Amino acid sequence: MNDNILNYKNSGRSPTPIPSVSQKDYIKAAIATQLQKKALSDLQLRIIIKQEANQGNYDSAIGFLDQLIARRPHSAIDYNNRGLMYLKTANYDQAMTDFNQAIALNPQLDRAYNNRGNCYAHQGNLNKAIENYEQALDINPYNQKVWINHGITLRELGNYPLAIETLELAKIIGDRYLGRIYAERGYTHYLIGDWNYAIADYRRALSYLPQGDRYQQKVMKWLGQVLKPVIS
Repeated sequence: MNDNILNYKNSGRSPTPIPSVSQKDYIKAAIATQLQKKALSDLQLRIIIKQEANQGNYDSAIGFLDQLIARRPHSAIDYNNRGLMYLKTANYDQAMTDFNQAIALNPQLDRAYNNRGNCYAHQGNLNKAIENYEQALDINPYNQKVWINHGITLRELGNYPLAIETLELAKIIGDRYLGRIYAERGYTHYLIGDWNYAIADYRRALSYLPQGDRYQQKVMKWLGQVLKPVIS
């Protein structure tokens, strides 16, 4: 169909034009141009930042966060979020600088300690990562993500029993991340040779993970590792 021809909905009123694909792109570009011509509100910036981050456009998100921080230099949350974007791009030095600033501005921001712990973990400094996870849990013992990260890092340190215990505690807190918790606990069981427990946990994980979740592929790979010797 010619992109210049409008489609119409049938209704009792006069036809409502529906833009074609090329017209939608044109409208999107026109809106972006208009946004550039005027100062965006904080709310608009935050919406755009979330959209850019969800699409993996981390450098773009950082640019918008720069604008927010210039307006609100005492916003710990914005520093934390920009640090997270830097972490996504493996710019660990800048990420650490932002996490440190976020904590300096708000020492009770548990998310910043968690993210700083992740930054240390990515750099191989697992003991410092553990310290930060524990600080986060001192502030908010109900942060399920921190318990999971804590358990994974304990496993990386070779402390398998404590890793399993920590993931058990994460499971008690709530159902939101059960798929991930079962997956990580299963992998821990696999590493210590408890393959039956590992298989059971992997299958539980798959039952909780939503379709298309990035963890599905990871769990399927882990499950294949433990089943391959049995099949062979």
